[in-house]
Amino acid sequence: MPYFLGRLISPRPTFPMDITDGEKKLMQEHVVYWTGFQEKGKMLAFGPVADPKGFWGLGLFQVENELETKTLTDNDPVIRAGVGFSYEIYPMPQLKMAKSI
Repeated sequence: MPYFLGRLISPRPTFPMDITDGEKKLMQEHVVYWTGFQEKGKMLAFGPVADPKGFWGLGLFQVENELETKTLTDNDPVIRAGVGFSYEIYPMPQLKMAKSI
């Protein structure tokens, strides 16, 4: 199965330092959403990246194709809410993973 990297871009450079109560709720829904796909083996790993240029979210997908990744990201609660989040999706021609400890 192909692998893809998803990059969740936040609505502003100061996010999450100035997260609102509504955004906190959305982020909780976001975690629940992706945890479900992690349990199904479609999401290998996900979490925030503390980039000095601004936080962003990382997701590693193992899915049938890029269209499936797009469908999954389009249905993420933070995207469906229309509050300024967006995704970039990158194909990964190869992914080497460590065995579980």
